[in-house]
Amino acid sequence: MKQLKKILVVLGILIVIPLIIALFVPKKYTVSVSETINQPKHVVYDYVRILKNQEQYSEWVKADPNLHPTITGIDGTVGAKQIWDSKDDNVGAGEQTITSLTPERIDVDLKFIRPFEGTSKVANIFKSVNENQTIITSEFYANESYPLNLMSYFFGRPMIRDTQIQNLKNIKEILEK
Repeated sequence: MKQLKKILVVLGILIVIPLIIALFVPKKYTVSVSETINQPKHVVYDYVRILKNQEQYSEWVKADPNLHPTITGIDGTVGAKQIWDSKDDNVGAGEQTITSLTPERIDVDLKFIRPFEGTSKVANIFKSVNENQTIITSEFYANESYPLNLMSYFFGRPMIRDTQIQNLKNIKEILEK
């Protein structure tokens, strides 16, 4: 009986403590990374706004060699949508839609269907350093509900940051060839 009580107390602690911690973890967060690319702003912008180009630089798309996202609408314009459905749960299924284009910024809405449902937003911000150099900043905006905010903040955020950094390095390598 004492053993059972100890086990129940330990299990209770293992469940309750993370739930209490999640109360204090932000539900909203932004991941922001930047890269300087040795190309004019319009070259970087025109490359990134085309969803089809993600097949060349996006680590998420490249993670499944059998993935062939479909694009509806006119690629690179507001309303263009890329839809993916991978058998690999690390890639999952979802869609992204270009919601706004200005000369300095591209905004995209993300909808995740599988393995977890959710929505997020992404922005790519472009700033000329000089006529042949551009800083691109990729921002990912998340809003997770309790208690998923705990896992997302401590595990999802670093994974997103690492992937965004690699995506920008890939864009740099492609455009500076």
